[in-house]
Amino acid sequence: MSDSKDFGYLESTLAVLRRIEKEQQDNIEKAAGLMADAIAEDRLIHVYGGGGHTTLVMGEMFFRAGGLANINPIMETGLSVFNQAIKYLELERCVNYGRSIVKYFKLKPNDVLIIFHNIGINPATIDAAMEAKEAGAKIIAVSSSYWQNEMPPEHFIRHPNQKNLFDFADVAIDDYNRVGDCAVNVPGFNTPIAPNSNLVDFYIAHRLEIETVRQCVERGIEPPVWRSANAPGGDEFNAKYVEKYSPRVKML
Repeated sequence: MSDSKDFGYLESTLAVLRRIEKEQQDNIEKAAGLMADAIAEDRLIHVYGGGGHTTLVMGEMFFRAGGLANINPIMETGLSVFNQAIKYLELERCVNYGRSIVKYFKLKPNDVLIIFHNIGINPATIDAAMEAKEAGAKIIAVSSSYWQNEMPPEHFIRHPNQKNLFDFADVAIDDYNRVGDCAVNVPGFNTPIAPNSNLVDFYIAHRLEIETVRQCVERGIEPPVWRSANAPGGDEFNAKYVEKYSPRVKML
């Protein structure tokens, strides 16, 4: 137990980030290689969150200063925190809902899809992954081996086929999120608090961007990157990407 006022929250979060840098670097490089291939081939990079707060990572990667302009968020408000909470919780447990969302975006063979869901076992995640694989897409999965390995096979939130997200991944990146998510126990209070999964997944998202840009530059490819629309000249700089991607990215 830490004596700090955050009860070890900062250090526990940093420990996960350091572990990712140490153990997931190869996977980040492989995933970025697929993303750089997509840029080289003038393809979109699709991003999906399997429900609830994991959908927020799409927002962090999409139309973001310093982010890739060819990001296509497979956004479904029904699965997001901008739906009523109890409703999205039910929807992310519905079989075939995730499949219908991905099907609408018409992925093609060799398209790249990044799926974020640190639990990685619910129907909205597994069905999305199955639909993408059947379409021939390459899947980068960001999830937790702890949830996938420790949740009982018969647990009610699992997809009926009992598969894990990593079962469908061309590249799997472990975010090491512990079952229950929360990182802090305050003495005298018996419910854990302070989840850090979103901080970690946002970090992974930006590491993927950094590595993708590095690989593009190494290949002699100019990666499409947004500048801040609120900084001087930002709108003018971004105009070429708006013109290029707005017919293809449904959320632009």
